[in-house]
Amino acid sequence: MADKELAGKVALVTGAGRLRGIGRAAAVALARLGADVAVSGTGRDPATFPDDEKAVGWHDVDSVVEQIQAEGSRGLALRFDVADEAQSQAAIDQVVAEFGRIDILINNAAIARGEDRTAVESLEPGLFQRVVDVKVRGTFLCTQAFLRQIYEQDEGGKIVNIASIAGKRGSAQTLAYNAANFAMIGMTQSMAREFGPRGVNVNCVCPGAVATSRMDDVSPDNRPERNRPGDPVGRWGSDDEVGDFIAYLCTEPASWIHGQSINQDGGAVMEH
Repeated sequence: MADKELAGKVALVTGAGRLRGIGRAAAVALARLGADVAVSGTGRDPATFPDDEKAVGWHDVDSVVEQIQAEGSRGLALRFDVADEAQSQAAIDQVVAEFGRIDILINNAAIARGEDRTAVESLEPGLFQRVVDVKVRGTFLCTQAFLRQIYEQDEGGKIVNIASIAGKRGSAQTLAYNAANFAMIGMTQSMAREFGPRGVNVNCVCPGAVATSRMDDVSPDNRPERNRPGDPVGRWGSDDEVGDFIAYLCTEPASWIHGQSINQDGGAVMEH
C-alpha cells in the first residue's frame, strides 16, 4: 500500500471519542494514510460525566484530533447524536464546510456495552430502543446524509460499517446488541447492492473481543491478560489492529472487496 494512499481524501468516523477504542484507532490509521479526518462522540460535554478518568476519556474527541494532527493531517472534533436526523445532516455539512468535501464514512457509533447485558425479561424497552437507534438508525441517517454529498461530488466514496461477531452469532442476554449488529450486516449488503453501481464501496467489519474501554465493564476480571483460551489465536485483539484494517478497506487496493462483513476475531467465528 502506497504511502499516504488517502491523501486528499476526507473521512468522518463516528463513535471515535474513546481514548482506547476502535473509532479512535480507525481515525488515526486513516490520518496516517493521508486523509483529513473528522471524529464524533456523543452530544454530551465531557464535563457532565462523573468525575473519573474513564468516563471523561470515553468522550474525549479533542484528544483524538490531536493524534490525527500528529500524523500530519487535519482533524475536526464533532459532538452530535447520530440518531438525530438534523444533527447527522448538520455534521456532514460541517465536515464539507471545513474540508471542502467528504469521501469516507466509518459508521462506528454505539452505546457503551455492559448495561444492555441482561435477561430479556429484565431488559428495559427504552434501552433496547436506544441500542438500536444509535447503531441502526444512526448508521442509516449518517449514510443518507453522506450519500447526498457523495452523489453531488460524483467521484465515488467508501463506507465501512462496524458491527461485531455478535451480528453473526447470537448469545444469551445480549438481545439488543445482537439485534443491532445482525441489522448492520443486512444493511451493509443492501447498501452494497444499491450504492455499488454509483461508485460507493461498502463493507462491514465484525470484530470479536477487542481490548477497548468499552469492554472493561463487560469482562472486568480479564483485563490484565486479555486471554481468549477458547479461540484459535488465544488472545483479545487491539483497537489498532482493527483500526488499521478499517483504513485498508478505504484504499484503492481494497476496492474489489464489496458488500462483505468480515470477521476480525482471532478465529472465534469461522463458519460465516
